[in-house]
Amino acid sequence: MRVAFVSSSVPRRCGIATFTADIMAAVKAADPTVRCSVIAIDEPNSARAYTAEVKARIRQREPDTYRAAATLINDSSVDVVNIQHEFGLYGVWKDGVYEDHLRPFLLELRKPAVTTLHSVVPDPSPSMRDAVRSIAEHSDELVVMAHTAARLLKSDYGIAKTPVIIPHGMPAIEPRGRHALKRRLDMTDHTIVSTFGLVDPRKGLEYMIGAMPAIVAEHPDALYLIVGQTHPELLKQRGEEYRNTLERAVEELGMSEHIAFVNEYLTQRAIVDYLLASDVYVTPYLDPNQITSGTLAYALGAGKAIVSTPYLHAVEALADGRGIVVPFRDSGAIADAVQRILADPTLKVSLEARAYAYGRETAWPVVGRRVLALMQHMIEPTRNGRLVAV
Repeated sequence: MRVAFVSSSVPRRCGIATFTADIMAAVKAADPTVRCSVIAIDEPNSARAYTAEVKARIRQREPDTYRAAATLINDSSVDVVNIQHEFGLYGVWKDGVYEDHLRPFLLELRKPAVTTLHSVVPDPSPSMRDAVRSIAEHSDELVVMAHTAARLLKSDYGIAKTPVIIPHGMPAIEPRGRHALKRRLDMTDHTIVSTFGLVDPRKGLEYMIGAMPAIVAEHPDALYLIVGQTHPELLKQRGEEYRNTLERAVEELGMSEHIAFVNEYLTQRAIVDYLLASDVYVTPYLDPNQITSGTLAYALGAGKAIVSTPYLHAVEALADGRGIVVPFRDSGAIADAVQRILADPTLKVSLEARAYAYGRETAWPVVGRRVLALMQHMIEPTRNGRLVAV
């Protein structure tokens, strides 16, 4: 089977690019005979060096390049097309109206297509709703990463097609070695609270920073790690304005010895090491409609005690005692939740065990087999049953 993935692609520093690299590797691990190629989506005026897997490029904001990519795929030996959809990669907003550039691609395409929706926004604008309806109409299969997203497609978008639910994948992690990793990171004497991922104002990091004085008052060895570089698009537009604001807040609170910035774009291995060294993981994100979070998925897979604000992915993933959910923009509530975990070893162990049990079912090897089975069904429907992951 030959699969063409349409997505942003590494080395572009983009969550969808990283996800696509991971899912390709998982599919190939599930079946080494599968041949994967990529149609990479580039920002305007970029000149990025790719591996040989990238066979063509789409230029964001140029609808004709999407159509041309579909024509190229039609003329190839590709069996199935796997599209990773995020609104910013497949269209532009003009005066509040979304102009859909995936539609010309799908209308031109003559190969079976499965589209994974990374964002399913509640109560969408008419133009966003029309774009998602078009995707549903012209894709052979839809994939979403949460039951909430599947419900929203029906209730808020009026889409009758039943999507396949395949959760966001994560590395297969063995949750051990915390003390050894703390030694490696020279943090043996600290209780580590962490957040990782590209830094931008949507992450709400200032509220976790605001929680640290109360946490330190009870746990003087506490250290909060903010791990990750500033989001590339934010860096282009505003420079390090947001990070500088965070650093000033740290100084004003007198928390310089208890909050550290790891301003690096980390490998997956390094991310996992920081996670495994952490005692508590926090996602203080601000967007209530965020339907997927790769960082949250990783934390579950690492078996972490998690504190999170109630965005859509967190509410679903942390149900049934898999984490503690706190209100948005509430440093006091974050501090209380972190203190509860650190003061109660039994609670901490329970949260970690439940998170890991949930996360291991969505590790990349499992997800890769599910995605492979779905694509096989698309091209050989009589031989392969349609697999709905739950």
